[in-house]
Amino acid sequence: MTNPFFENTGPYTINELFKSIGLNNDQNFNSEKITDIKDLNTSEKNNITFFHSKKYIELAKNTKASYCITSENLKSYLPKTCKSIISKNILLDTAKITKIFYPDSVSDNFDETVKIIENTEFKEKVTFGLNVLIGKNVKIGSNCLIGHNTIIEKNVSIGDNCSIGSNVIIRNTFIKNNVHILDGSVIGKKGFGFFPDKKSNFRYPQIGIVIIEDNVEIGCGSTIDRGSLSNTIIGKNSYLDNQIHIAHNVKIGENCIIAGQVGFAGSSVLGNNVMIGGQAGISGHLKIGNNVQIGGGSGVIKNIPDNTRVMGYPAKDLKNFIRENK
Repeated sequence: MTNPFFENTGPYTINELFKSIGLNNDQNFNSEKITDIKDLNTSEKNNITFFHSKKYIELAKNTKASYCITSENLKSYLPKTCKSIISKNILLDTAKITKIFYPDSVSDNFDETVKIIENTEFKEKVTFGLNVLIGKNVKIGSNCLIGHNTIIEKNVSIGDNCSIGSNVIIRNTFIKNNVHILDGSVIGKKGFGFFPDKKSNFRYPQIGIVIIEDNVEIGCGSTIDRGSLSNTIIGKNSYLDNQIHIAHNVKIGENCIIAGQVGFAGSSVLGNNVMIGGQAGISGHLKIGNNVQIGGGSGVIKNIPDNTRVMGYPAKDLKNFIRENK
């Protein structure tokens, strides 16, 4: 379930895709139809995917995609059923193909479909404040509250017993039951994905969504970006303090507690029962294990195994940090 809200304009033949991104079909691939672009983990037959880092070797070995954009150094890790497309700029070519399949996923202009809640089916079902707006394809469960000046833009599902604060904006998001989102949060907008160029930056399409599981609380002024090719997920019973930023594709496990002003770069994965102190920073594409504790102000730039306590920059074992800073 990576792209339920964006229209797939495919299928395209492999030759059409090659021509669109300026690659030559030097390997004379058959002109079979490609139905979608997905990540290594969710790809299926007749899909195209990408593989750009050794961090994802295990996923690459088991991908079911028919084609993969990759490099000469990495292609040997792919299964025989997956044909390698050699690229000098894997992520840029992936972005170009994603834009071909999902041209509407690049921009996030304001939702022109919204109506004041008094003119929708939710007038008698939801307790709401002043100036609440609701977009198309929105579902809201029973016993929910929505605060003043909040906009539930298109493509949002909200479960039962949820409380949405004032001045909140939500789109492209699935919210389960008993979730509390406090004032000023922005959820489901596009992530910070682009490729710098001297003349104009190429924006990476963001076709994923945000999934917020049961019993989650999101603090005031927090921002949660939707996924790019996968989803951004907040696990059950996790509590986020104020002014937290969660970038695209980040996955937070269950029962996590994250203090204010913590920032997550894209595609990092947290286990269950993780505790993070205020103003810590988590770099991208990292794996943080279960039962990990990260001290406030720490900078995490490497994977952290289960049952570990770290602090400092770069974050290191807590006992070593204390010994070195007596």
